[in-house]
Amino acid sequence: MGSKQQIVDFILEQMSGVRDVTARKMFGEYALYSTEKVVALVCDDQLFVKPTDAGKKFIGTVTEGRPYPGAKPWFVVGGDQWEDNDWLSELIRLTAKALPTPKPKSASTRAAKAKAKTKTKGAAKPKAAAKPKALARPKVKPRRTAKSKARAR
Repeated sequence: MGSKQQIVDFILEQMSGVRDVTARKMFGEYALYSTEKVVALVCDDQLFVKPTDAGKKFIGTVTEGRPYPGAKPWFVVGGDQWEDNDWLSELIRLTAKALPTPKPKSASTRAAKAKAKTKTKGAAKPKAAAKPKALARPKVKPRRTAKSKARAR
């Protein structure tokens, strides 16, 4: 279905107490990042927070759900809790602090991605050279004989 941009904007506004919170659209849904770590997902206009022990302790009784088919369970944060920006900001802060720092991408991975980007953004393949007009064969209509005229009837 896809989440609405207004919902994501509202959630980000409520998390304004947390430094460096951003959202990226992915497959019609959104991933929320804090200090380059995925801390939450917004899927089908629901907020899913990445599960951590610190987050579980802070929330108390957690409700778990799967943001998409095949995903592991994440903490579901209800819409009424979105209104409390101090509570939501603290949950995201604790979650980001508990998550490991993402591994830096290797130089070969970055080079491969850059190469793939230039291939897609590069110039189109050169067209085959056209034959010069003098060498091109003129198109000749086949002559119609009496026999072929009779068959056409």
